[in-house]
Amino acid sequence: MFSIEIKNLYKNFGDITAIQDFNFKAKDGEIIALLGPNGAGKSTLMNMITGYLTPSCGDIKILGKDIKDYPLEAKKNIGFLSEGAPMYPDMSVRRFLIYMAELRGFFGKEAQQRVKQVAQTAQVEPVLSQKIETLSKGYVRRVGFAQSILSNPEILLLDEPTDGLDPNQKEHIRKLIQQMGKQKTILISTHLLEEAETICTRIVLLNKGNIIADGSLKDVLKQTKTKSLAETFRVLTTTEEEIVHA
Repeated sequence: MFSIEIKNLYKNFGDITAIQDFNFKAKDGEIIALLGPNGAGKSTLMNMITGYLTPSCGDIKILGKDIKDYPLEAKKNIGFLSEGAPMYPDMSVRRFLIYMAELRGFFGKEAQQRVKQVAQTAQVEPVLSQKIETLSKGYVRRVGFAQSILSNPEILLLDEPTDGLDPNQKEHIRKLIQQMGKQKTILISTHLLEEAETICTRIVLLNKGNIIADGSLKDVLKQTKTKSLAETFRVLTTTEEEIVHA
């Protein structure tokens, strides 16, 4: 069974089509990079998979169940780090993580234990007592990452997970993703080509809501007839011509 299965997915915003005829499958043990220029549809796709956005048409199945028919059951299996990681600025980090744990159905000592574990994993222990509004961008991002793994979900969706982190912090989060990706399905939306190249087992290249290429780095370069991801991006952003699959 696939952990994520998407069939004939469309999303329209008025006259603008953000995602069109999107078909995709993912399974456990895959770390998948969603790559594409601004406006390619990466964040829109993630928001539909999590149920935050309703598709214009098409189907999304999480662990074999349609998210339209089983929304809560689907969502409980997903951890989501959204772009910008919206939080409650007047909450302390500890209170915020406990609150998120309670929303996931964990209370009392179990909630506290889970917060302790994710705080250690995401390296936010030094700021647990601080209000979120006082944190640096890097710490805010790591707190967002911590909440995404609170329930140890089978599927992780990470929108720009290392944005705002310093080099050491980026390396730490990337190693965590690689480790967790052995048992989970992880989708990463990123603009960092080296991130896709070094930690992802599969790359899905998007442009204007379409899949342009899908596979290993070698497969993607072959399909786009380019020699590097940097060249692929130059092609996507400097021409209106469609790249045809090899």
